[in-house]
Amino acid sequence: MSEAPPPAAPLVAALPASRPFVAPEELARRTGRATLVRLGANESAFGAPPAALAAMRSELERIAWYGDPESTELREALAARHGCGVENITVAAGIDDLLGLAVRAYLAPGDAAVATYGSYATYAYHVTGYGAKLETVPYDPGGSQNLAALVARAHDTRARHVYLANPDNPSGSFVGADDVRAFADLLPPDALLILDEAYGDFVAPGDLLPEAIDPRILRMRTFSKAYGLAGARIGYCVADPSIIATFAKIRLQFGVNRSAQAGALVALGERAFVADVVAEVARGRAEYRALGERLGLGTLPSHTNFVCFDIGSRERAEAMVEALLDRGIFVRKPGAPPLDGHIRVSVGTASQRAEFAQALAEALATLATNPVSCP
Repeated sequence: MSEAPPPAAPLVAALPASRPFVAPEELARRTGRATLVRLGANESAFGAPPAALAAMRSELERIAWYGDPESTELREALAARHGCGVENITVAAGIDDLLGLAVRAYLAPGDAAVATYGSYATYAYHVTGYGAKLETVPYDPGGSQNLAALVARAHDTRARHVYLANPDNPSGSFVGADDVRAFADLLPPDALLILDEAYGDFVAPGDLLPEAIDPRILRMRTFSKAYGLAGARIGYCVADPSIIATFAKIRLQFGVNRSAQAGALVALGERAFVADVVAEVARGRAEYRALGERLGLGTLPSHTNFVCFDIGSRERAEAMVEALLDRGIFVRKPGAPPLDGHIRVSVGTASQRAEFAQALAEALATLATNPVSCP
């Protein structure tokens, strides 16, 4: 018997090593800290609804049992919320899981998928990982997604998928309902629009697409942001029944744990809690904009729970991420131009925002004393 392990499948072997995200826990260990102020992963700083936590704790007594593979109770509640049938909804381990299902179900090896270069990295991770071809267009100069360019690239490549994060991560930009509808109508007739609405809870409901089911659109939502359940890993897709039935052929039957199901079901009814989170996030965004003005830093308009601060260049933004990390603050930065000169900062609690403001001012002073050279 050979002493070497067998080779990976050719498709996987050809992929470069990739780590889309470095966890704050690892960064804390690198800096010798027990914890960091977590403002880099767009988690909710305001926790989960207490009633949802209580429901999850009660499920621990039944942790020896698998969860309901159909997530029936949660799907019924979601169907009532969205005015559709349970056959229009699938539940999975967050939008990351749903994106994988969409790619596996509707992209054959070599098929084209179109997205904005630098938008949410997990979509690209799935597309390349399953052998499809990712075609990208850049953000427009102001940092918003260029819908006309996405449409053109979709037609040029005969794309089967077009991905739109709306609101977008990492820019925070948003496309209104009328423009999304017009965008969908201009796509190739056999292309699916993958509409990632992870941050949809931070947008006024009337600004989102109406709840009507469109067979060309997969709408993905999560309990990770406004509901504060990121660690539970649970999200859902609203789509045509044929799409949900196709997902059922390949999804993990027990991929969603029973505690997450219980927590999400209760959280869905905690509208006052979520409204308070959304309001506090709006206050935090306003504070960040004011902070940027005081420090001479531009900020991008945001419809999410984070704000991008313009640091001036990719090199300065990279130095700023490290300078803030040295001060115990975890933030991230976008990787693609024109956003790569920004840092992206989640809206924290009032005390976290104050700590960040002080650290940012100190780090700016340090960068001014020790300027970063640009190539």
